[in-house]
Amino acid sequence: MFPPKLKAGDGVRIIAPAKSLASPWITEELKEIAIKRFEELGLNLSFSNNVNEFDDFESSSIQSRVSDLHQAFSDKSIKFIQTVVGGFNSNQLLRYLDYDLIKKNPKIICGESDITALTNAIYAKTGLVTYCGPSFFSFGEKKGFEYSLNYFKQCLVSEKVFEVKPAAQYSDDLWESDQDNHHFVDNEGFWVINEGDASGIILGGNQSTFNLLHGTEYMPSFKNSVLFLEDDYEAHPATIDRDLQSIIHQANFKQVRAIVIGRFQQATKMNKDLLTKIIKSKKELDKIPVLANVDFGHTSPQIIYPIGGTVKVQIKSNGVKLEIIKH
Repeated sequence: MFPPKLKAGDGVRIIAPAKSLASPWITEELKEIAIKRFEELGLNLSFSNNVNEFDDFESSSIQSRVSDLHQAFSDKSIKFIQTVVGGFNSNQLLRYLDYDLIKKNPKIICGESDITALTNAIYAKTGLVTYCGPSFFSFGEKKGFEYSLNYFKQCLVSEKVFEVKPAAQYSDDLWESDQDNHHFVDNEGFWVINEGDASGIILGGNQSTFNLLHGTEYMPSFKNSVLFLEDDYEAHPATIDRDLQSIIHQANFKQVRAIVIGRFQQATKMNKDLLTKIIKSKKELDKIPVLANVDFGHTSPQIIYPIGGTVKVQIKSNGVKLEIIKH
């Protein structure tokens, strides 16, 4: 089930399922830029009642977060639910959500990083396609956002098939740091790890968060899936390997058709050679196409992609085609 696409005049509700909008590193400048961007898109922005609630974990109570999400789905004027940013605790909400309410009021919900738990769980429990991509926080990036905005429009406004191509440059600087001096580097493009063609249903997001769903009712079926996986600066090659191995150990992993991996932050010390060694060490991946260094994860800019949507990949050493088919 796909939610309706966005159009001018639609309502947008900002919620904080993990970290609060009042987190001290979310500056007024970021907020102002993000608000202006939504206005330029012709969307009517509003904030949930508890978006600024702030506790010892830079988050808010489970009750407050669940209430805000339920209100956003209940409000007929809201067509797009955007999360503030990631965090660590959105999986606390899963048992308390009214999935019937969500299913009866299909609308776009988008987030990244820790929100992986929420978007995959909603898809698993309701069949509603959700989205992984730039958060409200990301909309506050002063430089280099054009690529992200282009894919935002292609995925959430247009119905057409779109091809994902590498950004010309990217930045690994902290989003909230001195925005006028963000450093961008040339993008070397996609990494071809295992060649092959495949198509399937997109699942995944942040790998370490996705793994929190193992063995629960909130993990979607791997049947005919293409996993999109990434991780942040807290990960390193050994933990990335371990978390991937955990996914491979799932009983229905044999139904996975391909793996698409996002860009790793420099702090992870991951590179193409190390990632290739990790992939090649796992016999279960021998016949699975694997593509990496795609523009999603914790660097900017980034694409947006549908959890529960469909993708087609053609991965060859002399060329790659990555198309989002249904979104």
